Amino acid sequence: MININSQLISKNQLVFTNQNRAFKYGDGVFETLKIYNSNIVFFEEHYFRLMASMRMLRMEIPQNFTLEYLENEILKTADVNNLSKSARVRLTVYRKDGGLYNPISNQIEYTIEVSELIENCKTVYTVDLYKDFYIYSGLLSTLKTTNRILNVVASIFASENEFDTCLFLNEKKQLVEAIHGNVFLVFGDKVITPTTNEGCIKGVIRKKIIDILKKSNNFIIEEREISPFELQKADELFITNSIIDIQPVTNYRKKVYKIDVSLKILELLKKEYT
Repeated sequence: MININSQLISKNQLVFTNQNRAFKYGDGVFETLKIYNSNIVFFEEHYFRLMASMRMLRMEIPQNFTLEYLENEILKTADVNNLSKSARVRLTVYRKDGGLYNPISNQIEYTIEVSELIENCKTVYTVDLYKDFYIYSGLLSTLKTTNRILNVVASIFASENEFDTCLFLNEKKQLVEAIHGNVFLVFGDKVITPTTNEGCIKGVIRKKIIDILKKSNNFIIEEREISPFELQKADELFITNSIIDIQPVTNYRKKVYKIDVSLKILELLKKEYT
């Protein structure tokens, strides 16, 4: 069962018309969430990111679109699918049907989909740069919109070349993020990550890790421009998103990374679940 505007319907039922704006123009945003021990992990942070994205895209936010309302709708959908204890959740918000580039209305609709949670953190994880196309730095690139064509073609490239994922550069040839999440490099006790000015997604786990490391006495955290040449010099490299939390990278070309610091930070992040 999936949830369409609070109505639970069969996955096999026709959901969208040919006028759906997320389909025609990528006019939508989404959040990928994790249910763990019957709780939505870091849901407040996801909710406020969604609200900020909707405001930036000039979507009309309904009065009932509160944190409590969406939390109840997500948990209701998970429960009816017998996935109330753990699940992967996708919440997609899009403008109502109609119009060309200029929409008829800024009112929104939404869908909630749940599936089995498969975290699948790999012990060997290989990456390379994707240089066919670039992410363009700017605020729009920081939003999780339904236009993910760059991620699609990069995923095909990674699969064809037997990489687990690829890393994106921006038009300035600076490191931005990975196909499936934000990136962090470790140099001794220093952890660095690209600034959102470089065009990376404003990841919930990214923000959590930055906050955790700022409070820590053991690490120094920096947000700055990162040259791809620094990938060869780093001690460690890890990728973050809301499903896997932290995926340590083990191999980049001839470089072999350690994973000790990545696992220590993962332990600190897990403590934030409660």
